[in-house]
Formats: sequence, C-alpha cells, structure tokens
Amino acid sequence: MYHFNFAPVLASWPDLLAGIETTLVLSASAMAIGLAVSIVLAAAKTSGFWALRFVVDAYVELIRNTPFLVQIFFIYFGLPSLGLRLTPTSAALLALVVNFSAYATEIIRAGIESIHHGQIEAGRALGLSGVQVFLYIVLKPALRNVYPAMTSQFIYLMLTSSVVSAISAGDLAAAGNDIQSRTFASFEVYIVVTLIYLVMSSAFSAIFSAIERAVFNYPVSR
Repeated sequence: MYHFNFAPVLASWPDLLAGIETTLVLSASAMAIGLAVSIVLAAAKTSGFWALRFVVDAYVELIRNTPFLVQIFFIYFGLPSLGLRLTPTSAALLALVVNFSAYATEIIRAGIESIHHGQIEAGRALGLSGVQVFLYIVLKPALRNVYPAMTSQFIYLMLTSSVVSAISAGDLAAAGNDIQSRTFASFEVYIVVTLIYLVMSSAFSAIFSAIERAVFNYPVSR
C-alpha cells in the first residue's frame, strides 16, 4: 500500500506560489501581446496585398507545423548564435507569443471573413474611414463570433506554458520539478501541480465568461 505524504510538498508552498505567479504573468502577457499581434496579422491576411498575405501565410504554416518545444529551443539556444541572448523568462514569453499568434491569426481571420460585406459598404457610405470601419464594424463583431474559440486557445496557451520549464523559466511546472527533485514525492507533487492547473483553467473560464457578458452582450441584428 502506498502512503501519501503531502507534508513535504505543502512545506514548499512558497516555491509553488512563485511558480503560479510566473505562469500567470507569462500567460496573461502572452495573451495580451499575442492578441494584438494576431489582429494585425489577420488584418494583413484579409487585405488586398498579396505580399502581406504570403508573409503571414508562411509564418502561420511554419509555426503551426513545428513543435512548440523546438520553437522554444530555437529562441533560447539558437538566437544567441545570432547575437540575441534572452533570459529564460523573456525567451519563454517570446515563444508563447509567437506560437499563440499563429493560431489566433487564423481564428480572427475567420471572424473577419464572417462579417457581411454589406455592413462594410454601409460604413463607408456613412463616411467612416477605413480604420473606423475595421475597428467598429468589422473587428468587434468578428471577435464576438470567434470569442469561444479564442477563450479555448487562451486556456490552451496557459496549459502549454508548462513546456517552458524545459529552459528553466521558473513556471509552475518547473517549481514542481524542483520540489520533486528535493523531496522525491513524485506522486504527491504532480497531484498538487495538476490540481493547481485545473483551478487556474477553471478561473480563466469564469473570467472569460464574465468578459463575454460585459463586452459582447448585445443583440445581433438579423
């Protein structure tokens, strides 16, 4: 019979809290920056400039068809060969932004293309500039249409951030690995880490639901 002993794990709660903080900061920062980048890339992909579409398509296909772990290693171990040396946390953030943006670009692109062209023409007829049409007529309804897919991608990003422990970024997974190496309580450590990730995922889901009610809770015209 296996006897559970969570005492050594709970005694290391400062390390777990530090890991949680790093995971949340990395995830939230990557979400915010990645969302901004993906909106720009999606706008470029739906524009009439073939060169921009080609560049965005190449970026999206490259990132979506290569492993995230390889991308992290390329940024952290490969870029120093070109003279760009990043800290583990900075490299982790850059890798998360690059990876998330590739997936979010396609999601937002689909949302933009779901907007009826007649609404765009109506905005132009009202004298709105191209930027105003994009911001007020295209972008917000597009984000509403793809919001469920985006929230799923956000949560997936937070869970994927556990991979950055491979470069000692100090996230929750890395904290769990450190505690396990000191206490040898492998089963207990990863039970606690798993529960923490579950709680964080549930919290993000609740936050995103609240944002949806506050920002996108308006009637859709038929």
